Amino acid sequence: MVNWAQMHDCLGDVDRVPELLVRVEREDDAEAWEELDLRLVLEDSMVFPASFAALPRLVRLAQRNARARSLAAVIVRCAAGSHGCDALLEGCADAIDELRGVLDRHLRSRPDDYLVTFLGLLAAEGQYHWSAVVDDFADDFYEVACPHCAVAVTIAIGGYGRYSAIRDWDLGDVDRRDLRPAPAEELSGTGRWMHEKCVRDGQAALAEGITYLFGRAECPRCASVFSVADEYTSANCPVMSASDCSSAEELRSDA
Repeated sequence: MVNWAQMHDCLGDVDRVPELLVRVEREDDAEAWEELDLRLVLEDSMVFPASFAALPRLVRLAQRNARARSLAAVIVRCAAGSHGCDALLEGCADAIDELRGVLDRHLRSRPDDYLVTFLGLLAAEGQYHWSAVVDDFADDFYEVACPHCAVAVTIAIGGYGRYSAIRDWDLGDVDRRDLRPAPAEELSGTGRWMHEKCVRDGQAALAEGITYLFGRAECPRCASVFSVADEYTSANCPVMSASDCSSAEELRSDA
């Protein structure tokens, strides 16, 4: 049983969220959903005790309600942040497991909100890092440090090209080197999982972008070759428990 008297939302209230949940469980109340969005997630980045307390009920609604599915996915994506609610998050394990199935079934329908749902599924799978940084590969840039000479390298994957370069304040990206995409059959771990989902669902642009993200780049300064995903992960993976932040170890096998 949830003790709502201890579950404050982002406005500091402890009594409003359960009332709103009753309203949306009774009917699809647009005003109640808008207020739940406001109270459970702050600026798409911060969650609170009430967020996790509400998650199981949102997931039960998510089977038939798009607003519930979207809000539940956002809460799970925010779970990598600093919220001080680790015990509450652990108590949501069954709900998150159920949410994985809901999101995956939605992806199979090839919806308009495919990317957002895909990122939610990544978070539900515990891949919080990639859930936070993957985009549609139309105009994506990643900053990494060369593991051999430490120079800052810009990785571009999108309409501007697929390359590594040194970024110059005045000249832009200079000394470009073509990225080396990973052959699909050589992907493993997280990269393979992501690629297979996108191929299954006919998301060709996402699938192709993933092969570059999990491919290799050449340093424009020292000409050494390194794994893009490995270096980006080692520099940017959020500080979490070893069980939650397993991306780095899995990605090492993609090199």
